[in-house]
Amino acid sequence: MPTAASILKDVFGYDTFRPMQREVIDNVLAGHDSLAVMPTGGGKSLCYQVPALLLDGLTVVVSPLISLMKDQIEQLHAAGVPALTLNSTLTPQQYASNMDKVRRGKVKLLYLAPETLLTPRVMGLLDEVKVSLFTIDEAHCISEWGHDFRPEYRQLVDARQRFPDAVCLALTATATERVREDIQTTLGFSRSNEFLASFNRPNLYIEVARRSNAFNQVLNYLSRYPDQSGIIYCFSRRQVDDLAAKLKAHGLSVRPYHAGLDELARKRNQEAFIRDDVQIIVATIAFGMGINKPNVRFVIHYDLPKSIEEYYQEIGRAGRDGLPAGCLLLYNNADIQKQHYFIDEKEGQQRIVAEKHLEDMVDYAENGSVCRRKPLLNYFGEEYTASACNNCDHCRPANLVRPVPLNASHQVEPKQRQLPRAAAKTERTASHPDTTIPAQKFLSCVKRTGENFGMVYIVNVLTGVRNERIVANKHDDLSTFNIGSELTTPDWIKLARSLINNGYINEEGNFPFEKLTLTDKALTALKQRSPIQVGLSAHITPTPSSSRARVERAAAASDEAYNRALFAVLRQKRKDLADLEGVPPYVIFPDRTLVEMSTYYPQRLTSLKQISGVGKVKLERYGSAFLLTICDFCRSHNLKEISKPQ
Repeated sequence: MPTAASILKDVFGYDTFRPMQREVIDNVLAGHDSLAVMPTGGGKSLCYQVPALLLDGLTVVVSPLISLMKDQIEQLHAAGVPALTLNSTLTPQQYASNMDKVRRGKVKLLYLAPETLLTPRVMGLLDEVKVSLFTIDEAHCISEWGHDFRPEYRQLVDARQRFPDAVCLALTATATERVREDIQTTLGFSRSNEFLASFNRPNLYIEVARRSNAFNQVLNYLSRYPDQSGIIYCFSRRQVDDLAAKLKAHGLSVRPYHAGLDELARKRNQEAFIRDDVQIIVATIAFGMGINKPNVRFVIHYDLPKSIEEYYQEIGRAGRDGLPAGCLLLYNNADIQKQHYFIDEKEGQQRIVAEKHLEDMVDYAENGSVCRRKPLLNYFGEEYTASACNNCDHCRPANLVRPVPLNASHQVEPKQRQLPRAAAKTERTASHPDTTIPAQKFLSCVKRTGENFGMVYIVNVLTGVRNERIVANKHDDLSTFNIGSELTTPDWIKLARSLINNGYINEEGNFPFEKLTLTDKALTALKQRSPIQVGLSAHITPTPSSSRARVERAAAASDEAYNRALFAVLRQKRKDLADLEGVPPYVIFPDRTLVEMSTYYPQRLTSLKQISGVGKVKLERYGSAFLLTICDFCRSHNLKEISKPQ
């Protein structure tokens, strides 16, 4: 029988659940109504998609936007999951056909807008089938204290009562304690079934600046992200049009988006952005709620948002793939006056709520004396206890920011890559690099961590990955933490294998329970500081070693190890396939999957299956095309497959 874990791997291609996913899924499968609050990009969709494939009935998903439904359905179809929608974009024939498929049990997930669900026609349809899971996405729309209250969401209480045997799951990324209480009270949930994941998005570099020469500030910021996807939010339609026109005049790939454009133009511009035909979208807040594009590398707020919830939701559209992304907020006093002008037009409770939201937003923007994450997470009831996040303008100066360059437009091929002068000199005068210093670092790290951890763990310590396990063990306080910036992660893995093969290290157990211990040979070499020359299967290419490089490596974790030239080739292959199928490129594979392919060079179907995001159906549909591309590249660059740690 399939399990949640087997569905995760076989259908969606992931080895492990993200934080809180497993707990929510288990609670739903146990038949308990649940409220899950998880950050944007935290994997909320899998919390109902996995149960939907394990429950024997239909899963109904209530979602506020057609574009969001379309996006989810395209991704599910690519993974081989039967999902449909009923909405106004369908022809009468398509609508009737979809209803018939629901009746015949050919659908596992049915996406509906609240107003569609509440129609007699759809309610009658659902009375004919077994509804096992009733999911309410963007559940903050239920609460009057939420930043996006929608009266039709309140009516979902009546709809839920039509399916008394169905489990109800409410999901949101933005909910203060007051909003969470309102959601649960309205839906009749037990507080014991609330799941609250961390609101922290550690991959986002958060920056706030006073707006002075706004256009130049934007241009300077965009120079950090050449040829990459991003969103710029403006307060008014006029600002959107003016800024988009000026950016286009500077040669940038950009389109506008706001409610003043006709529907066809809005749809055309949004599709161009989603399909990577256009890199930048300049928009009012009307854009983005239905966008699940994972490779958005930056979000700029040209004006002050109305609330922290709105701000958090919008910056959450950056870096959904988990790779580094940037968020810039520009503001000045004129923004506050504009917001007050519109607040003054409100009355009663709406005015009170709007004034409170703006007050909190202004306090956040003007509080640059502490780590940006502290007040941001505190707003949602979460205490940020770290002394510094190392990824905001307070904890790390903006001039040290260099997100992972997910394009190769300015990169030369690996064999022609420029090396630092010292490294280039070494390569010219020796056929093999001197491995003594990195070997000593690796052996010392094994020793200082207690000879109780595996290869990947040691490499993470050396390269400055501050993950939950390393922090819990306080190994980020060791002298060997983040001293390995001269090598990439794959090169450290190669070196470790060579140390094992040459008798310096014993390896016991299997991943993730293996551990490395030092032999007498290693202890003697460390004590006497004797040379450690080990043969390597591939040449090690040093990278610049400096305090700046170490800071950047810590921010990018292990994602700097991938081959950028191969990534660019794979990205083009993905774009070609996506254009043929008429879907956004990320529906084929997200950037995270291409990064892994460009790190481990899989050249067999069994190896490709181990890459994150490659499920059974996607392996069958796209595996051969990507393998052919990878094999051709590796052959021409003399690259060998690297085993991915299991």
